[in-house]
Amino acid sequence: MKHRLTRRAVLAAGACLGLATAASAQEWPAKAITIVVPFPAGGTTDLVARALGEQLGKSLGQPVIVENKPGAGTTLGADYVAKSKPDGYTLLMGAVHHTIAPSVYKKLPYDFVKDLAPITTVAMVPNALVVNPEVTSVKTVAELVALAKASPGKLSFGSNGNGTAQHLIGTIFQNETGTTLLHVPYKGSAPLTADLLGGQVNMSFDSITTLTQHISTGRLRALAVTTHARTPFLPDVPTMEESGLKEFGIETWYGVLAPAGTPRPIVDRLNARMLAVIKSPEFAKRVGTGGCEPLGSSPADFAARISTETARFAKIVKDGKIQVE
Repeated sequence: MKHRLTRRAVLAAGACLGLATAASAQEWPAKAITIVVPFPAGGTTDLVARALGEQLGKSLGQPVIVENKPGAGTTLGADYVAKSKPDGYTLLMGAVHHTIAPSVYKKLPYDFVKDLAPITTVAMVPNALVVNPEVTSVKTVAELVALAKASPGKLSFGSNGNGTAQHLIGTIFQNETGTTLLHVPYKGSAPLTADLLGGQVNMSFDSITTLTQHISTGRLRALAVTTHARTPFLPDVPTMEESGLKEFGIETWYGVLAPAGTPRPIVDRLNARMLAVIKSPEFAKRVGTGGCEPLGSSPADFAARISTETARFAKIVKDGKIQVE
């Protein structure tokens, strides 16, 4: 008898919890939503988050605040969201970098797959190899390789941080060409671009969002893009594969995730509202000025992308012997 009563109490408690969760999901959102960007303001991730957040706020009837938490190759922002309350009010603007981090960092304070729930991919942008023409007179990838081989360790490339896609692309470039470059990590695209323009670093493999205006004015010279096909935003710039490097085909994508355990009705509602924004002409125009292509996906498809790319980058990192303390 006592056992049956205990079991009934457990079931009743579970039912009450389920009802509370359902009620909470129905009332959501009742306050402002925060999208955490793991980079400083002014970069591509920040641009995408603000373009999404502005229209999403109008759709949901609550403000959407973008909060920048840069550092540690995007892992500080991811850790913050992973440990946040799973109530739909704290989200992460994740990026391809988060599928690289598990392979390059010995220890992470979170598990990107287990501690975060995918909502949707948002946008994709190609990366480009650019040089400062005042520092580097080369005009092709072949000329750059020749210069780097003539002066091992002298040419520097900047990245968005240790363990980011830009760092990985630079490592692949060195492995494929047999060159040695000096890696200079930054906390994001904005400070990297400032030093690239100033000549403090010679080159970068950054997303074209922060580069196109400087390429068009001649302050930076684009040698190649890292996608399989040329981008319409830089139609005259060849791909890395056209330039003789075969292991490329890396794009930088961005997507939104919530803390694991966020009620499914909230995840589904966020997905539906975000997809409506992503498919809108206003969003395409806003992010298109920086060379971004709107994406959009189901939570399941986004989870599959994360799984596939995590495995792919793990192999690249292992082969390239990349490690970040």
